[in-house]
Amino acid sequence: MLIHPWDAPTEDGEWRDWLAVHDFGQLAVNGLPGEPPLVQPLHFAYDPARGAHGEAVTHLARPNPLWRALEAAPRVTLSVVDDYTFIPGPWHAPDGAPPEHGTPTSFYAAVQLHCTAHVVDDPELKAELLRRQVGHFQPDGGTAPVVPDQAPFGRMLAGIRGIRLEVTDVRAKFKYGGNKPAATQRRVTELLAQRSGPHDAAARTHQLRRLDSGAGTDH
Repeated sequence: MLIHPWDAPTEDGEWRDWLAVHDFGQLAVNGLPGEPPLVQPLHFAYDPARGAHGEAVTHLARPNPLWRALEAAPRVTLSVVDDYTFIPGPWHAPDGAPPEHGTPTSFYAAVQLHCTAHVVDDPELKAELLRRQVGHFQPDGGTAPVVPDQAPFGRMLAGIRGIRLEVTDVRAKFKYGGNKPAATQRRVTELLAQRSGPHDAAARTHQLRRLDSGAGTDH
């Protein structure tokens, strides 16, 4: 993923705060020789306090075709993309230029966690991994705890395998027109508010936040 200076996070807290509320991504695993890469959509729970770059945990069904490839090549990428929207060319037209001379582009936020994957098969460790996931997604409870050999979920543990993703590096990008003059960016924020498409409000919030923080190169 190419990251220009004006698209880079202003600090690690920017991508960590974003990732805390964006917990569905795609796990990319190298395929076996002669086969294409595997890409698995999944929910995950990320804990920034575990290890130098944090740790993510997830689980998949035992019949999933990903396992052989994951065990052969445990270096993987967990990719998360959201808050994306399309910016029409006229919105970015330079001052004094015809609107049709503006360049269309995409706005989006993306975090890629480069990881070493550890497969978890021990029942107790799997149960703890699941408790971490449920605790993230259901902090108020409402689901019985997972305990090996105990109802209601203990016997279901055999049907899944856990994955502990040890994060070794992070690539983060907030592409929201930071290379454009501040006046152009503020014009785009108003046009996003007027259009009010499915992801426009989130994109506008990012652009305004980064403008206020001084991110970008032309202000």
